[in-house]
Amino acid sequence: MKVMKKILSFLLFFIFLFAPGALDLTGGEDALSGIFSSSPDSNEGLTTFRSLNIPCGGRTEALGTAFTAICDDASFFDYNPAASAVLEKSEIAVYHNSWIADSAQETLALTRRSGPLGYGAQLKCFYVPFSEYNLYGDRVYGSYYSETSATFNLAYNFLSGYNFRGITVGGNLKAAWRSVPDYTDNRDDSVISGSGLEQSALGIMGDLGVLVRFSAAKFFQDREPNLKFALTLNNFGAAFTGFGSSVKKDDDTPARITLGASYRPFEKLTFSTELRKPVLLSDLASSGSFSFGLGAEAEITDFFAFQAGFLLQGSNPRISMGSEFELKDIKMDVAYTFDLTSSANPVNHISLSAKLNFGDRGRSAAMAKVDEAYIEGLKLYAEGYYNEALYKWNEAIIIAGSAPLQMKFEPAIEAKNAAINFNRSKLELEGMYSVGFE
Repeated sequence: MKVMKKILSFLLFFIFLFAPGALDLTGGEDALSGIFSSSPDSNEGLTTFRSLNIPCGGRTEALGTAFTAICDDASFFDYNPAASAVLEKSEIAVYHNSWIADSAQETLALTRRSGPLGYGAQLKCFYVPFSEYNLYGDRVYGSYYSETSATFNLAYNFLSGYNFRGITVGGNLKAAWRSVPDYTDNRDDSVISGSGLEQSALGIMGDLGVLVRFSAAKFFQDREPNLKFALTLNNFGAAFTGFGSSVKKDDDTPARITLGASYRPFEKLTFSTELRKPVLLSDLASSGSFSFGLGAEAEITDFFAFQAGFLLQGSNPRISMGSEFELKDIKMDVAYTFDLTSSANPVNHISLSAKLNFGDRGRSAAMAKVDEAYIEGLKLYAEGYYNEALYKWNEAIIIAGSAPLQMKFEPAIEAKNAAINFNRSKLELEGMYSVGFE
């Protein structure tokens, strides 16, 4: 049976990888856009550093970028900075997104967690070839236009417990550089050194995110919370240009406010949704229209999952699907996107990612010790060993409250309090009988 599951997973993986090239999905773009033609956004494109809106690729793009509430891997940087404090594993991840017009984006991310504290860093570079031709049509210069951003993350999970997983708050500090290549002198085709610097720009931005996790309407047995809600503020800051002469303020950064939710009704099925509102900081009345995303993920086997997503931005939809394949400590993702949001013509592109798992820093082993002490306490109490049971429950509480878990373990706390209260009532009752007999 395991062999058959692996064969099925490989078949699904390769069908997904190569099928899009054999399908003609571009023929219905007019009809598809026509469905949403009543919702154009006249304020689109008024901000700079637009590459910050490009998904890093892989699983997040396959889910229609409805990832703000899920945020369970190193892709969280562009969606919810609070997520680093609740990730199960430390990760290093690389992403490649083949975007439009021969452009591409490369991303490197690292995240780590120590108890309720999470931290990490991400480096992302978007680039597109730049060629200049003279009046005779000869190519005289070639370079790259690029936008590079560095992000530093810090998050903390407050009030973390066994039943309610706490309120997680996190922030990103982000610096971005837009590099415009030098151009040539039309008289002799020579490159004017430093000429591109005048149009290059520096952006300083920040993100803020909140994540709340708990369980409700859960139709399976699992310790992980199945319902998550998130609120984020992304890319709030300013950009400056004119470094070749006098520095001045550039266009606004692509700030946005996002409200997201994810729901896992069954163990192998997750749904996500989010609503985004762009914010034009210099003129709030000219802010862009709302965008809406939907995502779904189904775990076909323990090591293979399939995702699908939909994003509506203005009148232009984006439809995506993808898969995640796990091999030992490495997760590979591939996503295919049919995109009408990024170009007047339909665009089909592929994005890839690889995530290397560096373990949970002893959290699962510590949790196993908590469980062992708690269950042993239940057994001892059932056998009438009151003090020994209290000792075991105290042990479970102490292990849970110390590193690497640093959480409240309510089952042991409730068992201990219930046993103490019951024993106290029993002693009081025995005392009353004793007094009455005398």
